[in-house]
Amino acid sequence: MRSRPEDSPARRRLLDTATRLFYEGAIHAVGIDRIIAETGVAKATFYKHFPSKDELVVAYIEEQDRLGRAATAALPKQPPREMIAAIMGRISEAVVAGGWRGCPFLNAAAEYPDPTSPVRHAVNARRSWYHDSLRDLLAADGDPVPSVTASLLVAVSDGLLESAYLDDPESVPALVREAVARLLDRR
Repeated sequence: MRSRPEDSPARRRLLDTATRLFYEGAIHAVGIDRIIAETGVAKATFYKHFPSKDELVVAYIEEQDRLGRAATAALPKQPPREMIAAIMGRISEAVVAGGWRGCPFLNAAAEYPDPTSPVRHAVNARRSWYHDSLRDLLAADGDPVPSVTASLLVAVSDGLLESAYLDDPESVPALVREAVARLLDRR
C-alpha cells in the first residue's frame, strides 16, 4: 500500500510543530518560516503539504476535532445523562492536565473573525458536532427542548474552558459537575 502525502513524516512534523506553537502562543504570531525552521523541512516541502498557512491552520483545527471526537467515542457507553456528564467531564481532564491556554477552537475563532473563512468553517463544524451530540443525548434522556439545553451546555462549556485559563483550573471539575446537575435536574 502506497503512503499518502498526509501520512508523511514531514507533514506530521509540520503539523505537530504548528500545533505546539499555535497553542503556546497565537496562530497569527507564528510565521511559516518559524515552523519550517523548527521542523527542519524545506520551504518547498511545507508548501507541498500546506499550500497556505490557512490550510495548515485548518489541518490543526480538524486534527484537534478528530482527537476530541475519538476521545468522546472512547468513553464507556452509559445512559444518556451519565454520558453527558462524562463528555462534559472531559473539560475537567483537559484543564487540570497542565499547560492550559484556553480552548483551541475558541482561540482560533478569536483570531479568525470572518465567519466565512475556512478556519471558522472548521471551528463551526466542531461546535456543530458537539452541540448535536449533546442534543441527541438530551433527546434520548427525555429533555423537552434538547436543542436549547444543548446550546446552554455548549455555552457553559465555552465559559468553563476560558475560565480555566483565566482563573483557577482546579475549580473547574466542581463547576462542571454543578453545571451539568443544575441544567439536567431543572426539568
